[in-house]
Amino acid sequence: MDIDDILAEVSGDGSPPETRDLQELTRAWVTERSAPELLPWPSHLMERVLDRIHQQASRVQIEVVEEQVGNVDPKTNFRLIIIQTELERFKFLVRSFLRTRMAKIDKYALYMLSNPTQTARLSASELQYANSHHTLLESHYRSSFLSQFPTSLQRLDDTAGGISMVEQPDTDTAVFVRALRDIEEPIVIEGTDTDFEMRRGDVYVVRWSAVREHVMSGDAELI
Repeated sequence: MDIDDILAEVSGDGSPPETRDLQELTRAWVTERSAPELLPWPSHLMERVLDRIHQQASRVQIEVVEEQVGNVDPKTNFRLIIIQTELERFKFLVRSFLRTRMAKIDKYALYMLSNPTQTARLSASELQYANSHHTLLESHYRSSFLSQFPTSLQRLDDTAGGISMVEQPDTDTAVFVRALRDIEEPIVIEGTDTDFEMRRGDVYVVRWSAVREHVMSGDAELI
C-alpha cells in the first residue's frame, strides 16, 4: 500500500474517526514535505492525533502488563499487535511531520518571526523554538564575527541596497498538485500570460505560488 492508496481508501463521513484522522494526517504530512514554505499548524487535527496516541500507548502498556502475568488469551494478544502497529504508524507520521516543520523553522526563522502571517502559522511550541533558535544563532554570530563589524553592518535583517539578508522560501518552486474538486476560476501563472483550469483529478506541475491558496483551502493537494 502506497501513499495514494492511504489517501484514497477513505471517503465520506461513514469512515471511523481514527481512519479519517490518519487520512488527514497523511495528507498534511505529504503537503508539508512538498510545499516550499511552512503551512498553518493543523491544531485540531494534531490535538486529536496526539490524544489518540496517548490513549493507545496507555492501552498497550496495560495489556503488556496483563500479558506478562499470564492473564491474556491469544485473541487479545493478536489485538495488541494490531494496536501497536497502528500506533507506530501514527507516531512515524507525527515525527516526520514535525521534523519537516522544524527544518523549515531552522532555515527561515528570522523571516517567520518578522512576518506576522508566517508567525501565525506556528504552534506555541514552534514559536518558542523559533525564538530560541534565532537568539542562539544571533548570539553565535555576534561572538564569532559580527562584533568586529561596524555597528551599521551588524544587523541580520539588513536591507541596504534593496537586497534583504533575510532568507525567504522560494514560492516559485515547482510542485505536483492534484485537484480534489473542480476549481472554477482559472489558475494564473504570475508574470506570464499562461492560465489554465483544474478539474477534479487533474494533476499538474506548477509554481507553488499559483496554487497555494487552493491547497490551503482544501480544493487541491500536493502529491
